[in-house]
Formats: sequence, structure tokens, C-alpha cells
Amino acid sequence: MITQQDIAGCFEYRDGYLYWKGVSHPNKQYLLDKPAGSIHKTGYRHITWRGKPQKAHRLIFMLHHGYMPPEIDHINGDRADNRIGNLRAVTRSQNQYNKRPQRNASGYRGVSWHKKSGKWCVRIGINDKVKSMGYYDDIELADLVAQEARSKFYGQYAYQGA
Repeated sequence: MITQQDIAGCFEYRDGYLYWKGVSHPNKQYLLDKPAGSIHKTGYRHITWRGKPQKAHRLIFMLHHGYMPPEIDHINGDRADNRIGNLRAVTRSQNQYNKRPQRNASGYRGVSWHKKSGKWCVRIGINDKVKSMGYYDDIELADLVAQEARSKFYGQYAYQGA
């Protein structure tokens, strides 16, 4: 189990990065005072430490707060931005609310074409269920309704980007 003291003994935090300040092997001295890890294909910074890959944002959170929550959200959605002010402990649902949208045909998050009615349909996910917010002739109105619904149901965790 990783502790706050373990992390503090090996790393120094500066502006969203962990820098090596202690290494366990003489051949690794060249790492001292260098940023730890690299960006993984998933977009997260990974650090190999104690023989295992660790996500940098989880280590940074533990270093600052002294505990490791099950989920940590990057507030601005940038997985490589590990500044402590950009990290917050969240539930799984809250983390999903701030997720980047998948591409869809309408170009708007939560808005899709409903063939049978010939209108734009607005739907959002709430607590593992899909909730319909209505059908609209105008796509911009449908997008506005979707944004309002996300603000109402997701609060501060709502991702309002495109």
C-alpha cells in the first residue's frame, strides 16, 4: 500500500508534475530532479515506480490530500494536466458527467435525430438510466435544452463543451 510519506520520500511536486528526488538504485541517479513518467497512449501520465505503472494524478492527489479516492476527475478534461487545482475526488457517476462526449451525427452532445417523429431528441444519462428531455424541431433549441439539463442534473460536474 502506498502512503503519503512514501510518495513524499521519492517525489517533489512542482506545477502539476512529480520530480524524482530519491531513487532506489545507483544506476538511476540520472533521474534525480527530472520529471517522472511519460504520457501513456490513454493521455494519462504514467510513472513506473516500485516496479509497477502508477498514474501520476493519483500519486499527486495522495501526496496533497493523504488519501486515495476510488475516482479522481480532471476538472478541465485534460488527462495530462495534473495540477492539484485541476484534480478532485468524485464518484464514478460524477466522473462520467464530466466525460468528453462521443461523436454523434448531430454534432451536439445528448442530441440525436429521432427518425419516427422527424425531430431532434434530447436525452441524458442520470444514475445509469437514460432520461428523455423531449423532441424539438430546432437543433439549436435541442442543444440548449441538453445543456440546461446537464447543468441541472450534473451541477458542477457537467461537461458543457462541444
